[in-house]
Amino acid sequence: MRDAYTEELESILEDLAGICRRVETSVGLATAALMNGDAAVAERVISDDAEIDRARERVEETAFNLLLLQQPVAGDLRTVVAALRMVSELERMGDLSVHVAKVARLRVPDVAVPAEIRPTIAQMAAVAEDMVSRVSKVIVDRDVEAAIALGKDDEEMDGLRRRSFAELLSDDWTHGVEAAVDVALLGRYYERIADHAVSVANRIVFVVTGHPASALAEQ
Repeated sequence: MRDAYTEELESILEDLAGICRRVETSVGLATAALMNGDAAVAERVISDDAEIDRARERVEETAFNLLLLQQPVAGDLRTVVAALRMVSELERMGDLSVHVAKVARLRVPDVAVPAEIRPTIAQMAAVAEDMVSRVSKVIVDRDVEAAIALGKDDEEMDGLRRRSFAELLSDDWTHGVEAAVDVALLGRYYERIADHAVSVANRIVFVVTGHPASALAEQ
């Protein structure tokens, strides 16, 4: 019985890493749809999100069963409770990718992002995708140092977000309100993906150490 319990506990983190890899794919495809004005790719992101939702449900079912039947304590309890929170964050990251895809689909056959601001949005997308990729490794390896580093690197995304606002508010902006709203929303979506990635990484720190990531980052 104990071996089965340990395997189920381990499977939760493996499933979380799997969901994270799905989210990474969604972010990449949504960005491709956005930058290329590709409706078919956008539709794929939107339809594939259902699998992320189903994966979340499987993790929740496993976690609740462990809570009810095994009554975990100490580190095991931290893992189960943190998993329930992490899977919600990962699902939200998938939803944000869908939002990006919907902006792309809405503007087809045009491209939603004006040419001069495309480098900034593309960089935001690259940072978001990289952070999702790194957090999946954090989950698999339980790497506290990598998790803390991820939180510090979120500053790059914050800087890009400020740059995008500066470009929108510039006197040189000639693309009207509709494009400005699209770009503002896209910046927010990518920023929130990064924020959720940091949050997931911070929960791994707590699972491994029993201490908040913020306390360890200050050491």
